[in-house]
Amino acid sequence: MTTPSEGCQEADSKISGLDKGEHPGQDPAVDSSSFRKGGSADSPSLSRDWGKDGSQARERSQSRPRTRSRSRNSDRHQSLYSSSSEFGSQQATAISAPAPVISATSKPELDLEKGQPQPEVYRAIIVTPPPSPPEQAADASDHPITIRAKDDDAVPPDPHPPAPLLLEPTLSAPPEIPDSAYDRFPRHRKIIMVALLSFCSFLAPVSSTSVLAATPEVASEYGTTGSVVNVVNAIYMLMMGVSPVVWGPLSQVYGRRRVTAVLFFGCSIGTALAPNLAAFFVFRVLTAFEGTAFILVGSACIGDIYRPTERATALGWFLSGTLIGPALGPFIGGIIVTYTSWRVIFWLQTGLSGLAALFTLTPLLPETIYYRRADELAGFSRRQQARILWSLINPIRVLRLFVYPNLLLASLASSAVIWNMYGLLTPIRYVLNPRFNLTTPMQSGLFYLAPGTGYLVGTLIGGRYADHVVKRWIKKRGGVRVPEDRLRSALPFMGVIIPGCVLVYGWGVQKEAGGIPLAVVTLFVQGVAQLFCFPSLNTYCLDVMQGRGAEVIAGNYFVRYLFACAATACVLPAVEGIGVGWFSTITAVFLIASSAGIAATVRWGNDWKQWVDNKRRERRRARRKHMQ
Repeated sequence: MTTPSEGCQEADSKISGLDKGEHPGQDPAVDSSSFRKGGSADSPSLSRDWGKDGSQARERSQSRPRTRSRSRNSDRHQSLYSSSSEFGSQQATAISAPAPVISATSKPELDLEKGQPQPEVYRAIIVTPPPSPPEQAADASDHPITIRAKDDDAVPPDPHPPAPLLLEPTLSAPPEIPDSAYDRFPRHRKIIMVALLSFCSFLAPVSSTSVLAATPEVASEYGTTGSVVNVVNAIYMLMMGVSPVVWGPLSQVYGRRRVTAVLFFGCSIGTALAPNLAAFFVFRVLTAFEGTAFILVGSACIGDIYRPTERATALGWFLSGTLIGPALGPFIGGIIVTYTSWRVIFWLQTGLSGLAALFTLTPLLPETIYYRRADELAGFSRRQQARILWSLINPIRVLRLFVYPNLLLASLASSAVIWNMYGLLTPIRYVLNPRFNLTTPMQSGLFYLAPGTGYLVGTLIGGRYADHVVKRWIKKRGGVRVPEDRLRSALPFMGVIIPGCVLVYGWGVQKEAGGIPLAVVTLFVQGVAQLFCFPSLNTYCLDVMQGRGAEVIAGNYFVRYLFACAATACVLPAVEGIGVGWFSTITAVFLIASSAGIAATVRWGNDWKQWVDNKRRERRRARRKHMQ
């Protein structure tokens, strides 16, 4: 890092080169955008009138009338005061010289609004001397430039100093990830990592639905109703939505390996032993808080190790755990509840989470992030580190991303698909058991195999199809990759196939048409179609803002699971109030409207992003100008 004294020596060499025909603005160490006028009101400003060879500046000095004597001019002192921000204070520097002087400050600046730091630079401020007589201006290069420290006894302060320039510490901007970074792990190692991440991401979703088949038994043991237990499940989903805005920024700052399954393991034990409904509720909520971290961090890890044209295939396999879990959970729970206590569900969950905890604490899942923001905090004071760190992990940082219309529409599209999934899975025991005269939880649990099998089949082809579409459009564009092209693969499935299956399923059940085969086929087909949607939407979140992929996908999961929470909480009252057919119609309309939003994102998403970026840059420039 260049010190202020070294910056002043560089300034000395620059000004000496002014009379030799050198352009002072060519030095990259000096930030020309921050040059500002100093000195008295009648002083010539070299910051605006430098020519290519410095001649224009001399002509302005020569054009001044001879109003002061040489001795008086040499006694004139210019003082520059620079005050730092709240992170520290800097002493003022007094400068006495008959030629322009550059004073450098050493505080870098931070753009706290966007949260992306700028490269650490020295700000330079041009201070011009009072006008010199023509004969003195001609030999200005003969006068050496003297820079001395402030001495209150020798140099009187300027009674009208320039306005203080408030500077704040910054971090350097995140580097672009080179293509070689994706070759850090061999192919077989990547496959193992994806498989383990998929297993870890299986835990929270399977826990969210495994208790559905046991809802009457849980309600009976705690002396409450099934609706109250479903509210607990809805709050579980709410916490799954809230936790990504915490884990996403943390994984960008400290890395991916900070997430373990230890808390999930402990809370699973607590849930299995819960003596009352309150304890059951608390342990369920804490389980959801960490469980969702695997879904978020797993997606970010895949973005770290796979190239953009390969990510959707890997994400398809990874997401199979997050989607098969909700489908298998009620089936497993139904078998357990039929033959034993519902608490065994959570003892099984404890065993699975213990295995996941071992995976996360071993080299089988290494650190994958290319650039940790925490490494940049070295060299700052503790107070500076605390403020910078808060700007990087503040959950509001994630929510601010929704000023981008393309990210908001992508999140709503993901929410429509997840709303459909939980709107179908949650009420199966209450809807299909009476419809087909089923009597045991295991019989209704078998219906969950249909969408689960669909998710598994979709895993094999959904991600590959998304990557195929991206490569095809790259070829059409002559080698240019546009992130929005990935969304094209989801449009026919989200806008046509899933809404059609939902309508046939809902009205078939309500009108008692088609029997069990119709319900099974529609549940299977919409399960396959979902795996054509989620890989495209998740990969778009990783691609659209390189360097902030974990935060973008955290915002997406935040909105997604809020809608999952709403679906879980309201589906039973809605089905009882308006019927399965009309509830399915509402879901289909939501899906079609979200597909229209995705189509608009494909057409105008890049323009929206550039428009928002330009607006933010203008606000930052205005703020810096106001500070100066």
